[in-house]
Amino acid sequence: MDQIKNKFTKTFHPIAYVMTFQVLLLAVNGFGQAPKKHTSGEIYQMMEKLGFLGSVLYVAAHPDDENTRLISYLANDKKAITTYLSLTRGDGGQNLIGPEISELLGVMRTQELLMARSVDNGKQMFTRANDFGYSKNAEETIKIWDTEKVKADVVWAIRKARPDVIINRFDHRTSGETHGHHTASAQLSYELFDKAGDSKVYPEHIKYVSPWKPQRLFFNTSWWFYGSEDKFKKADKTALMSMDVGVYFPLLGKSNTEIAAESRSNHKCQGFGSTGTRGMQMEYLELLKGDMPPNKSDIFEGINTTWTRVENGSRLKIMTNQLLANFDFKNPAASVIGLVEIYKAIQQVKDPFWKEIKIKEVKELISACMGLYLEAKTNTHKVTPGEFINLDIEVINRLNADVLLKEIKGSGIQLDTTLSLALITNEPFKWTKQVQIPENTSLTAPYWLTKKGSLGLYNVEDQAIIGNPETTRTLKTTFFLSVYGVDIPYEKELVYKFNSPENGETYRPLEIVPPLSLQVKEPVYIFPNKESKEIKVTVHAWAKDQKGTINIPLPQGWSISPQSIDFTIAQKGESKDFVFTITPSAINEEINISPQVITDGKMYNGQIIDINYDHIPFQTVLMQAESKLSRINIDTRGRRIAYVMGAGDEIPASLRQIGYIVDILKPEDISPERLNGMDALIFGVRTYNTEENLKFKQNIIFEYVKNGGNVIIQYNTANGLVTKDLAPFPLTISRNRVTVEEAEMRFLNPDHTVLNFPNKITQKDFEGWVQERGLYFPGEWDTQFTPIFSCNDPGEKPQDGSLLVAKYGEGYYMYTGLSFFRQLPAGVSGAFRLFSNMISIGQNVQP
Repeated sequence: MDQIKNKFTKTFHPIAYVMTFQVLLLAVNGFGQAPKKHTSGEIYQMMEKLGFLGSVLYVAAHPDDENTRLISYLANDKKAITTYLSLTRGDGGQNLIGPEISELLGVMRTQELLMARSVDNGKQMFTRANDFGYSKNAEETIKIWDTEKVKADVVWAIRKARPDVIINRFDHRTSGETHGHHTASAQLSYELFDKAGDSKVYPEHIKYVSPWKPQRLFFNTSWWFYGSEDKFKKADKTALMSMDVGVYFPLLGKSNTEIAAESRSNHKCQGFGSTGTRGMQMEYLELLKGDMPPNKSDIFEGINTTWTRVENGSRLKIMTNQLLANFDFKNPAASVIGLVEIYKAIQQVKDPFWKEIKIKEVKELISACMGLYLEAKTNTHKVTPGEFINLDIEVINRLNADVLLKEIKGSGIQLDTTLSLALITNEPFKWTKQVQIPENTSLTAPYWLTKKGSLGLYNVEDQAIIGNPETTRTLKTTFFLSVYGVDIPYEKELVYKFNSPENGETYRPLEIVPPLSLQVKEPVYIFPNKESKEIKVTVHAWAKDQKGTINIPLPQGWSISPQSIDFTIAQKGESKDFVFTITPSAINEEINISPQVITDGKMYNGQIIDINYDHIPFQTVLMQAESKLSRINIDTRGRRIAYVMGAGDEIPASLRQIGYIVDILKPEDISPERLNGMDALIFGVRTYNTEENLKFKQNIIFEYVKNGGNVIIQYNTANGLVTKDLAPFPLTISRNRVTVEEAEMRFLNPDHTVLNFPNKITQKDFEGWVQERGLYFPGEWDTQFTPIFSCNDPGEKPQDGSLLVAKYGEGYYMYTGLSFFRQLPAGVSGAFRLFSNMISIGQNVQP
């Protein structure tokens, strides 16, 4: 298992400013979103939640692992604080809707989780565990993760969330039967259930939280874990409890399962859109530790979940019951006086955990019942330290309540204004103030990426923020209100708001960025010979009047002209392009370059990347600007390629790097006329899972091959294929994969043309591969196919289906599960050489 150490080669590269960072995320979910505007039905449910003091921690490994039906049921029906602990942020997955992978994909999937929780009313936490890619067993996963720190994080989550009940999504007893991350998450939860209550275990936590011992641990089982619905029906369920989570919420006009489907459908980059259902839906829990609820229908049975569980809480039980009894759906403001009294009473509660949670809840209720609107917005999206911005304040009490705006104070900005202004019903107060972003303001960075991490773990040292889904913003405005004579502060993040012609009122986070950023035009440059190439670098100014010098440091053996370029950029938002000519080394090698600008004695080398999807808040990521230069010996044949784009596909840009002309075709564009003159037709990953029109094009595709064409199909999954006739000969897809990227590649047919023309493929071509060899290999195939390679993970049987080649008529049909979609964008030389041979097949006579 020595190969594990290099299983996933993602690294975080340092970015130098005044201080050093590796990757900076400048926008996080919860910031830059439209404020929630609650209906009376939602307000009533929030009031019900105010009287319930129970907590659940749901544990799994990745974004989209969670059972949203159960989370929504516990949060909305039981009214419990329901937290999903995802051990990772999902960096190692694939992206079905865009090009983001690795760190950027982790950003997206974090946001998708948070949007899902905003729908199902759950909470979200993480550990520092890194999703390093698919793992075949828990033992491998635990070896790669810095397990002692991940264990500490699970205990930390238990102590922070203080769950009465923990629910595992996966079975801790099934290592090797599913994703190793899945089983490992359950094993850690099972092991640490008891230890979280011991103050001697991870005593460094006790400065912040108290030890906590949950009362029950369950495994959220289902028929899937039994192999079939029939087997599950026949199984002994003595140790199981069940509940119907298909309840209907008349106040919301939705069933719980419809809410759960909306929640799950936020996992768009993983293709988990879900159709809502109605009617009974049973969920089953297997008791692992603790006592079984006597009636086996309520996980909280026998646990005190009322206000009487905390000191000075008895009166609040009566008050919250009266609040519900007197609620007027047509006049929520009538409840404000009662809520203010509850707010005062909660101040006397001794338990700091429930006190903090319930103060937040009651403040939100007071605001919702008044129709209170508080906003502090700016006139710009990205600002630099030291810059002046306009801050627009809006305050309005839209229902009849006695409210006084006493003060507005800033946090991280100079803003301190005393007003003593009575808020007249439905009359807005608006005010504009120019403020300066202090010079020492930190760039808005994600805490889990600001220091270099390891293969299995993010590097986070500040105990207080471990597990948080996002970085806390420092620029805020606090509105100090007096509501019926009681002082209540409301804190708001500064946001950027504008009117979009397409979407109307649009929010984005306020980003603190460096004054200059850079971008190399291409992520990879291939040097197939000694000829020089022009490298274009764009410098973008995020503040006015910028000047400096740009250069690209190179290792010995490479040369550049000019050595540096002086520049001046006058306007904020302006970009300028600069061209350097780089001559490669005489020897074959791969290097990374990172351009940098020097100005006023400071060095900047970051690239700003915007992530803009409708289903998550706008994200701005700052990463080191870099590109890989690969000096390789590569020969190509053919010139023109038709390419049907797959999920997260960057291969066309890679192919253009080695001289191919790539025409992007949509499935509906495939026709004999469009394919005429094409040297190859290539399909990106999972196109036969996502493009319905392909099932109508197979005859055209097969005819193209038969007449001398060359077709390359990259991996698809067996589930969801749009056609059973994937190839001109029988072929079935399995779930087989090889996850160790250094796994031996054995040549089954060393004399085959695909291994010899125009490039001689050797073992050296499989060095430096990233994350994996491949996935979803064919499991069975017709004898017309020739398997080219055999490979396997340690201790497993050989897999021979990673690349299959079939002669069909005058042409060639190829199916491959090799992960070219990772290797080519990463600039892996051998992958380019092999892919060139696949494109070139048929261009010569086999030697």
